[in-house]
Amino acid sequence: MESENDPDRREETSMTQHCGAESAFARVPRAPEVPVYAVMAACSRDPSPVKLNLGMGVYRTEDGKPLLLNVVKKAEELLFSDPSANKEYLPITGLAEFRELSAKLIFGTDSPAIKENRVTTVQCLSGTGSLRIGADFLAKYYYQSTVYLPEPTYGNHPNFFIVAGLCLRTYRYYDPVTRGLDFQGFLEDLASAPPGAIVLLHACAHNPTGVDPTVEQWEEIRQIIRSKGLLPFFDCAYQGFVSGSLEDDARAVRKFVADGGECLVVQSYSKNMGLYGERVGALSVVCKTADVATRIESQLKLLIRPMYSNPPIHGAAIAAAILKDRNLFSEWTLELETMTKRLTCMREQLFDALHERGTPGDWTHILKHVGLFTFSGLKEEQIAFMTREFHIYMSSDGRINMAGLSTNTVPHLANAIHAAVTLIP
Repeated sequence: MESENDPDRREETSMTQHCGAESAFARVPRAPEVPVYAVMAACSRDPSPVKLNLGMGVYRTEDGKPLLLNVVKKAEELLFSDPSANKEYLPITGLAEFRELSAKLIFGTDSPAIKENRVTTVQCLSGTGSLRIGADFLAKYYYQSTVYLPEPTYGNHPNFFIVAGLCLRTYRYYDPVTRGLDFQGFLEDLASAPPGAIVLLHACAHNPTGVDPTVEQWEEIRQIIRSKGLLPFFDCAYQGFVSGSLEDDARAVRKFVADGGECLVVQSYSKNMGLYGERVGALSVVCKTADVATRIESQLKLLIRPMYSNPPIHGAAIAAAILKDRNLFSEWTLELETMTKRLTCMREQLFDALHERGTPGDWTHILKHVGLFTFSGLKEEQIAFMTREFHIYMSSDGRINMAGLSTNTVPHLANAIHAAVTLIP
């Protein structure tokens, strides 16, 4: 006769009870929605024919469609017709040609740091993956654990450093009164940072504000960062999206490389080549010596290997094909200029429409902001009103994706803003 105290009997009873009970994952809490994706989902559910999505940070054409660049199509045709093309695994660090060309794009073809082999560049999963690898590397090998982020910053930025176990602090960046740069606060917070602290900097087209330092201000920022021994970590997601010039938009990064100091730089080709879903990006570490760069690359490999082993080939091959071919590169720059001109045009049209309506407030900041975004200055309750009454969807912080607008939809947005600030001052 089996005893109730028999171990096998007890285990069988326990398994039977568990199989008939709640899920093994019943204690997993529901996570909050990611705000920008929640806005996108709400917009997709709205049946209104006049709905307007100004939330997600992606470029759209005048008719509201995703843009597949002509130069990307041509590059893909070249890849498809290449008899030597294959789908073999890439090395851990990615496509060598892409890495080399990406470094030259951001640092310059004549960069002394590149010529002296003081730069190590690894291909990563777009800007997001590059930031994550960079954060993990710093957490493991850098002596300082404090990271300063601009206030405000891209919503995903804190996550990379929190997951890596680094300590977050902020520096003043946006002035809600002037709707411009709080330059004095910026400098004061850098001056009070502990020696060696990491400082995250947006290379150009600051997300979410659309506010960038001037050339002269960047020089003051560089001087204080170097004098304090801080480590600059650049996120360059929009090279070419401010001025239409790839060279001009890399100027801030190149200032920091030219002084011989060290820095980290993340690049993304999601926006400027429209390769969003291809996840094309790179992380570069600029070092004091070639030996240090080699050792850092060896450790970056060990971080990447257990995470995703090696990056995808297709998007990097597209980017490399464009970067190395003189004709394709020239065509790319022309398409970039067209995109930036459209953003400028949308800013001008929105400002004019608000001016014509006599909308309360000063809206000149719309013309002054750069890149994909404008920080409108609208309050959260005003935005909720615009969503409810006008079917306009945007971030609750007031960020507007200017590429989400068109000549036909600017009047609708202007009417909504006018009503919101008039009825909810």
